[in-house]
Amino acid sequence: MVDERRRLGVKTVDVTDTRDVEAARQRSRRRLVRGRTVLYVLAALAALVSAGPFIWSTITSFKSNPDLYTKANNPFIYNLPPTLEHWRFLLSDTQFLTFAWNTFWVGFLVVSITLVVGLPAAYALARLDMRWSGPLGIAIFFVYLIPATLLFIPLTRVVGTAGLLNNTWSLVLIYPTITIPVSVWLLVGFLKGIPRDIEEQAMVDGYSRLGAFVRVVVPLTFPGIVAVIVFAFTLSAHEFIYALAFISSTAEKTISIGVPTELIRGDVFFWQSLQAAVVFVALPIAFVFNLLLGRFISGFTMGAVKG
Repeated sequence: MVDERRRLGVKTVDVTDTRDVEAARQRSRRRLVRGRTVLYVLAALAALVSAGPFIWSTITSFKSNPDLYTKANNPFIYNLPPTLEHWRFLLSDTQFLTFAWNTFWVGFLVVSITLVVGLPAAYALARLDMRWSGPLGIAIFFVYLIPATLLFIPLTRVVGTAGLLNNTWSLVLIYPTITIPVSVWLLVGFLKGIPRDIEEQAMVDGYSRLGAFVRVVVPLTFPGIVAVIVFAFTLSAHEFIYALAFISSTAEKTISIGVPTELIRGDVFFWQSLQAAVVFVALPIAFVFNLLLGRFISGFTMGAVKG
């Protein structure tokens, strides 16, 4: 019967082969499901471990003093009803909002100076055929590697001579010396990944080199610019040594020194208010960072590969 079907051109299906193929597909599907399950479990555990300190800070910021300081109480739950007392103390009885405002405008100015200086410098090193552009780019980056602990004493003399001691403008003066070298190094690597033909075509169409840079190169460099903005602002917000050395007045402090110096008084630690400050600062930064995460990673990875 089978030979007759083959002679007539009728296709026959081997049931055993079909079952083997289906069994192989099911095994492959099960392996895929197990692999994804393990991956998701590991990712969830990693996220939980990473978010653990923030979760603990959030819970602690609403704890009452008897709940926090009783050793027998579980630190991750509310053994007593939560309270807003420590948030009110942070926002009303301290100058935390002043610290936050100082941090914001210092970070804004530092980012602006970094971009205004760093973008043209990076473009010159990446595009203009200068003999020493490579070694000069490396030398600029090496400036960042000098420890701040070696510089804050001589820089204090510089800031004092400029009449900016105990003034947040001293941070606006000093922080770009840290952010510009790294930003130039990062942007040089990113600009090298953009084909020269694009801006050359713009120049053929009538743009000057400056016009091609502003209208063509800068938009294409946006992921690198985002990386520079995040880096410069983050450094301005968390830098401690220079801020502590240059500023002593409460009204001029940024968050990095205002919170620990004002909420730690001798051997008295305002733990819940300290954690409330952590949550207050971390939430907007985390939101913006995650919003720009893709471009931030793109800027850093392209700069690292092409640099």
